[in-house]
Amino acid sequence: MFVVIVGGGRTGSHLARMLHSQGHEVRVVDDRPEVAAKLRRELREDAVVLGDVSSPSVLEAASIHRAQVLAAVTADDEANLVVTTLGRFEFRVPRTIARVNNPENAWMFTADMGVDVALNQADIMGRLIAEEMSLGDMMTLLKLRKGQFSVVEEKVHPQAPACGKHIGELTLPPECVLVAIIRKGNLIIPRGDVTLQQADEILAVVHSSQVNELAALLGPARV
Repeated sequence: MFVVIVGGGRTGSHLARMLHSQGHEVRVVDDRPEVAAKLRRELREDAVVLGDVSSPSVLEAASIHRAQVLAAVTADDEANLVVTTLGRFEFRVPRTIARVNNPENAWMFTADMGVDVALNQADIMGRLIAEEMSLGDMMTLLKLRKGQFSVVEEKVHPQAPACGKHIGELTLPPECVLVAIIRKGNLIIPRGDVTLQQADEILAVVHSSQVNELAALLGPARV
């Protein structure tokens, strides 16, 4: 995959190194000579373009017309919006991702501005902290559909309402699917006649509004 990353700071440089190590072709655009020089040492000489990040000619120099994904991750929300707008409507990049630095600007990062995915870092961190506070031992592994659904993992507590019951007996949340059970290192398909046992590791896909219901079913019974 060919990815153009606009912004070579901590977020952009980390993303570039990660994608590069996975075998993807990467171009990083930044307007700071010292940042560009550092990235050229870490990646390749031709992997970095120095110049105004919101300039169409600079983006063209980064081969944005070839990009399958554009990630605008500078510390300037206005620049990120300009870049994604150009990427989508001028250069027809199929997938655009933008970093939101100020949560008050999040409302502007929409499809009309060329943004497919807006990463509001403050909001993501806040939600993760709130989940960890409320879900006990349940772990969120992955967010899907822009945070509407989550892939979660939790061990069955010995006092859980679900412990000792067949999956078919359980009243799962309406928008929840059990994906897998890991028991003593073995993978079990969660069919209706499978009995949940203490310490079973449950993997599930669940809507964000129903995570607490699932946690109550797998966690210790509440008095």
